[in-house]
Amino acid sequence: MPALLNELSLHNHIKIGIIGGGQIGKMIAQEAKRMSLKVIILDPSKDCPASTICDKLLIADFKDEDKIRELAHFSDVITYEIELANSRALKNLQLENYPIYPSPHSLYLIQNKFRQKKFLKENNLPVPEFKKIYSSADLLVVAKVFGYPFMLKACEDSYDGRGNYLIKRKEDISIAYNSFQNREIFAEKYVDFKKEISIMVARNKSGQIETFPIAENIHKNNVLDTTIVPANISLKIKETAEIIAKNVVTCLNDIGIFGIEMFVSNNDEIFINEIAPRPHNSGHYSIEGCSISQFEQHIRSILNFPLCKPELLRPTVMKNILGPANFLGNYKVIGLSNLLSIPSTKIHLYGKSTTSPGRKLGHITCTAPTLDEVIKRSSDAKNSIEIIVD
Repeated sequence: MPALLNELSLHNHIKIGIIGGGQIGKMIAQEAKRMSLKVIILDPSKDCPASTICDKLLIADFKDEDKIRELAHFSDVITYEIELANSRALKNLQLENYPIYPSPHSLYLIQNKFRQKKFLKENNLPVPEFKKIYSSADLLVVAKVFGYPFMLKACEDSYDGRGNYLIKRKEDISIAYNSFQNREIFAEKYVDFKKEISIMVARNKSGQIETFPIAENIHKNNVLDTTIVPANISLKIKETAEIIAKNVVTCLNDIGIFGIEMFVSNNDEIFINEIAPRPHNSGHYSIEGCSISQFEQHIRSILNFPLCKPELLRPTVMKNILGPANFLGNYKVIGLSNLLSIPSTKIHLYGKSTTSPGRKLGHITCTAPTLDEVIKRSSDAKNSIEIIVD
C-alpha cells in the first residue's frame, strides 16, 4: 500500500505510475525526472516513447488487471495518459485506498462520449444537442429535429476524428448507420463553428484551480495540425471559456489536468466538444510558451502541491509532425539543420520506431514577439523537414 501523499515531501522516493507510455507519458516522465521523482510505466510496447525515460516498464495491455495491480504496488500515485485504461480495475484499486488521479469515475464518464455529454448536460454545461441512436429509423427522426448536416458518432474508442460521420443528406443515413455496425452510437447536432479552441485546466486535492491560456486549434483530416496561442478571440469568449473549464473540473470534483475542447459558433456561442482527463496535444505549446508546462502542472495536481497560474511568455505556435499518407514502416526525419537554424524553435521527436499515415511522430514549437511573426516562423520550420523512408 502506498504512503499517503499528504505525508510526502518532494524527494526521489515518490513513485508515479503511468498507464500509457506514449508521447504524453514520456513528457510527464520528463517533468517527473526533472523533479527527481521515480516513474513506472505500463504499456504494451517495450520500445514505447517513455521506455527511455522511466525507472521501470511493465509490458502489458492497458486493460490488464493483474499488471495494473502490479503497477499500483510499485507506485505512490497512479495517473494515465490514455483513455483506454481499465476504469473498472482502477476503481477496484481506488476502493482499496490507492490514490488514482484523475479518478476512475471521471475516466469511466469520459471513455464513453454519450455518457460524457449526458454528464455535461445534467450539470448545465453547454453541449450541442445529442440523442442516442438504436436504429436507422432513429436517424430519420433526428434529421427532422436537428436538420442536415448532423454528426453520427461512436460512443467509445474513437479519437482524432475516427468514429465520426457527417451526415449531409437523407441518402447518407443508411451508409452512415451501417458503417457503425455493432457499435454504440449517438447523433449530435452539427455546430457551424468559426473556431475550435481548447483550454487546459488543473485542480489539486486542496481545490485550487488554474487555467492555461486559451489555444486556437486548426485540424486537418480530423487530426490536430496547428495550435496558436493566444487564440484570436474576444475578451468575452475568453472569460466564458475559462468559467466553463473551471465548472467542468468543479462538477467532476476531480484532481489532475484536463483538456477541454470547445467550438465557438458563428454567433459566439461556446459548446464543449470533448474532455480529455490528462495532458492534451493542444497543451504541448506550454513547454516553451508558458511559465509552467501542462506536464508539471499535472504532477503538482496529483501530488497536491500548489498550482502556479500559467503565464504566456510570448506568442507561441505548436505544429504536429505527422506520418505522411503514402507509407508506413521505418522512417527518418531530414532537414533538421534548417529547422534548428530558425530562432526560438524547438523540435520534440517522440522516438516512435515506425510511422503510419497521420501518426503523431513529434511536434515543433516556435515563439516570437508577435503573432504574425510566430505563425510565419512555425510555417517555415514545418516546411524545412520531411519524413522519408529509412
